[in-house]
Amino acid sequence: MIYKKHFIPLESDPDLFTELIHALGFSTSYRFHHVISLDDPELLAFVPRPALALVLVFPTTEIYEQHKKEEEDAVEDYGLSGAEEDVMWYKQTINNACGLYGILHAVSNGRARDLVIQNSHLSQLLKKCEHVGPSERAEALENDAELEAAYSTVATRGSSAVPENPEDEVDFHYVCFVKSTKSGSLYELDGDRKGPKERGPLGSEDDVLSERVRKTVKEFIDRENGQNEGFSLLVLAPSE
Repeated sequence: MIYKKHFIPLESDPDLFTELIHALGFSTSYRFHHVISLDDPELLAFVPRPALALVLVFPTTEIYEQHKKEEEDAVEDYGLSGAEEDVMWYKQTINNACGLYGILHAVSNGRARDLVIQNSHLSQLLKKCEHVGPSERAEALENDAELEAAYSTVATRGSSAVPENPEDEVDFHYVCFVKSTKSGSLYELDGDRKGPKERGPLGSEDDVLSERVRKTVKEFIDRENGQNEGFSLLVLAPSE
């Protein structure tokens, strides 16, 4: 894909993710946290609940790219908007900004949408994007100077080394998992796909750290044949 715009990558740091959503207009009652384990009950108990969205960070290996291609070959390009949508999805057209798209997918869907502060920049952006298709939505993000400024401020504060040239490719990618409030289904949201990917139904009491969702994320990681170095997981959950 030929990108129209290039950002420096955003480090997968929950403090940086949190700073960005609060600057844009998301309730300070919620923030991002690290998920240390998907299996250990004691470590999982440290994560406040309910968990509203997961952002998985992972290396883009050949195994991943081949699996994505096989799934994408079987689907058409997404074209829904507004009331037609089960979830709100953004096509990624800004290079190296997959962290930003992961964040936007997290705050645009499920119960998180109710935590966007009224009349904030984030609320205005979501209203602008809600009733237009993927192309117009992508242009809205590309042309949003306030969004770019807030992102740049946060992205330059990371401790990890980032490319000096924003056009340089990085080997890590971000995807977001959310629960639809319309259907109750789990969705994988990735701006590099043709559209949102439904990953099955969830129970009425399930959040995105329920056993069903953790199994889906573990399958994602296990597909790399145990080579899961570089994977990390962030969750949008209560601040306390």
